Amino acid sequence: MEAVRTTAEGVITLKTKKVNAFGTEAADALLEQLHIQRRTPKSHDVEIEILYCGVCHSDLHTVRNEWHGTIYPCVPGHEIVGRVISVGNYVSKFKAGDLAAVGCMVDSCRECDYCKEGLEQYCEEGNTGTYNSPDKHLGTQTYGGYSESIVVDESFVLRVPENLDLAATAPLLCAGITTYSPLKHWNVGPGKKVGIVGIGGLGHMGVKLAKAMGAEVIVFTTSSSKFEDARRLGADDVVLSKDEDQMSRYAGKLHFVLDAVSAQHDINAYLSLLRVDGSLALVGAPEHPLPVAAFSLIPYRRSFAGSMIGGIAETQEMLDFCGKHNIVSDIEMINIQQINGAYERLLKGDVKYRFVIDMASLKKQA
Repeated sequence: MEAVRTTAEGVITLKTKKVNAFGTEAADALLEQLHIQRRTPKSHDVEIEILYCGVCHSDLHTVRNEWHGTIYPCVPGHEIVGRVISVGNYVSKFKAGDLAAVGCMVDSCRECDYCKEGLEQYCEEGNTGTYNSPDKHLGTQTYGGYSESIVVDESFVLRVPENLDLAATAPLLCAGITTYSPLKHWNVGPGKKVGIVGIGGLGHMGVKLAKAMGAEVIVFTTSSSKFEDARRLGADDVVLSKDEDQMSRYAGKLHFVLDAVSAQHDINAYLSLLRVDGSLALVGAPEHPLPVAAFSLIPYRRSFAGSMIGGIAETQEMLDFCGKHNIVSDIEMINIQQINGAYERLLKGDVKYRFVIDMASLKKQA
């Protein structure tokens, strides 16, 4: 098959092939099997057979158009681990048979200051998301990892450490880098006291990574039932955030707080835990603004910041770090046919701590 596009340079014709996928045609429709078009590899492209794809809360938000701007049909999935099927003539980093991964981006402008600094996630023109972004090759939208294969420029394909469990590696491509990037940016390491707020898909990775970086890790949770699990993950201490006496133990004591909570919560309670020049980075995405009291910041020269994923080089650095320290996500494996039920459980927080789809189940259905 072929896709024909008219551009400023003229008419472009690309060969394509039909691929099995799982997605939806509307915000209020269930995900089901459908077919999409993938380009055949160009000179710098890597074609990957998808073995596992993590399920991110962003998938659910996008599928249901809760962030608005979803283009249908929508095929989500940006935590992709697979094996290289074929490569373009000029590809030098990968060969057929290699393990490979794809995260939240498949391209960027590559020309702006941020791209040149290795901060493609902050591309001035906007990075090309793995799904629901304009596809500059086919002229449609990009389709994600709930599919049997994907074609990506080698510059946005990552190497997978061979010692890691492949299925449990998939969530590192979003949850892993989303927590690694701020921990690295704010110099978390030996001698630092670090708070992790919330033990979910993001928070549990934050605990593992901060501990491996050498920090003293304190977990803050609203549920006493998570105390044991937090310690299993590596926490040095666990605090019930609803208990003022427990919270007061760390008032003004922490160098850094990673806030992974997406629900409404009192951000000032956590800012008060920071010492002078301490920083709180928000990686959760609450639906409504969080009121910040001026005197939660001013007296201690505290900083309130945000962070999102990482650039390609930093994502590779994170994968290599996880390979060195044998860090993967805690997962529950599902078949693609279970995805609609998994979304409902995700809404209830009923997963420890990430769903991962065994994409072989898509082939069995096809």
